[in-house]
Amino acid sequence: MTETSAFQQANKRIAAIDLGTNSFHAVIVDIHPDGSYTAIDSLKEMICLGKRGVGKKLSDHEMQLGLEALRKIKRLCDHQAVEKIIAYATSAIREAKNGGDFIQMVIDELQIKIRAIPGTKEAELIGYAIQHGMALSEKPVLAIDIGGGSTEFVILNKQEIIFKESTKLGVSRMAADFVKNDPVKPSEIKAMTEFYKKKLEKIAAAVANYNPRVIVGSSGTMQNIASMIAASKGVSTSITLNEFEYSTDEFKRFYDLFITFNQKTRKKTTGLDTKRVDFIVPGMVLVNVVLNMFKIKRINTSVQAMREGIILEYIQKDLKALKMLVKYPETRERTIFELVKKYRWHEKHSTQVARLAVKLFDETQDIHELGNKERELLRYASLVHDIGYHISQRKHHKHSLYIILNSNLKGFTQEEIEIIAHVARYHRRSIPKAGSHELYSKLTEYQQETIRKLAGFLRVADGLDRSHYQNVHKLEVEKGKKLKIKLTTIADPELEIWGAMRKRELLEELLKMPVEVESVNFKNGTK
Repeated sequence: MTETSAFQQANKRIAAIDLGTNSFHAVIVDIHPDGSYTAIDSLKEMICLGKRGVGKKLSDHEMQLGLEALRKIKRLCDHQAVEKIIAYATSAIREAKNGGDFIQMVIDELQIKIRAIPGTKEAELIGYAIQHGMALSEKPVLAIDIGGGSTEFVILNKQEIIFKESTKLGVSRMAADFVKNDPVKPSEIKAMTEFYKKKLEKIAAAVANYNPRVIVGSSGTMQNIASMIAASKGVSTSITLNEFEYSTDEFKRFYDLFITFNQKTRKKTTGLDTKRVDFIVPGMVLVNVVLNMFKIKRINTSVQAMREGIILEYIQKDLKALKMLVKYPETRERTIFELVKKYRWHEKHSTQVARLAVKLFDETQDIHELGNKERELLRYASLVHDIGYHISQRKHHKHSLYIILNSNLKGFTQEEIEIIAHVARYHRRSIPKAGSHELYSKLTEYQQETIRKLAGFLRVADGLDRSHYQNVHKLEVEKGKKLKIKLTTIADPELEIWGAMRKRELLEELLKMPVEVESVNFKNGTK
């Protein structure tokens, strides 16, 4: 397989779901081993969990709406062959008295595990998304993500997230608490304004400290505001709203007009999602307060938000695994190398032992008549035989057995995993004993016989690297009345000869002949 074709096969398809207060938004992407990703599909379901106010018990109707929205998303994920679904819940579910009941219902019916994350985590993920999707500089900007239950404020530049804060200033929460009339009354706007000012004191201190001169708005409310202002200016955003920028003066002119609209007129406003008609006013008032308090003159727009942040965080954590897909495209081999790397294996020693064990297997195949399956299992057992050192040196062969049996090796049957684990276990000390070794005794006759045979190769090969310095450069076999293993070594071979000779019992049993190990010459000259 070429590097290019391996790269193409290594893409991993995941879905990120942002379970917000007003909407559930899923995006499906292919993640590539270089850390980039490609959007494949998306689905947004407006459900408005916080219509009666955030922090209250979710009604049966709201829970069913949420479940049905996730059922549609799950159906799309299945259709698109998504390998992993990552679902994060925000304010409405996190604060609801029965939010845990909803999460459990989703697990039971759809097998989607939802994580209810804190607001500061939302802010962090939003920051990652904006850094990834916008052309930021060294100068800090103030990112604002106005959701249904909370609003996140993040000060960041292209390199770092400097400040992050989550506030309970979401539009659904504010609409339920402050907006009782349509159109909104000046007294209601004043009450909201005063409330916002009090709640923004911590944000104001951070803004004064870091002095951002541009606001970046992300997610539905801020995108809807940008879309309406673009439409009012006659600017087309049919391709993307990303990086659409407008001035504070342009916002204020639009705000002064829009704030007087009733619901019917708001519905007719180009750029406004009709499902946000009842919640947009508190968002408009919040932006107006922020601009007045912080004296910021420009507002930019990001189309990337928390769901993209979820993807980016996943990539950071999973990039090593993705690179493994390129290097080891076959599942069985990849899962073995994932295992040994996880347990910080003795790579040079284990690779040398695997090379020597397979060489012995190949050179004597006309005698033992084992096949390719057994050869493969021998190689894998040789690679993992020493991972028990991760627990301790003492009895590390038994620790290797335990780790392998409990590591959920992908691509292998239970029978094969048990063979690999026991061959690794018997690379040193006692040979297999059906009577006194409980786990070995429970295996099938085929497994027991295969383990004894393969352990014979592994024990001798392990002895041939007794120094752990890969002294054996070349191995040749001479067959007759006895099997002679002839070594070409880099340095004096006595330790390797001693190591192999004392562990030859099972190999002699398999080949039905004596085994001897001798030195032929050194790599750099005759002995």
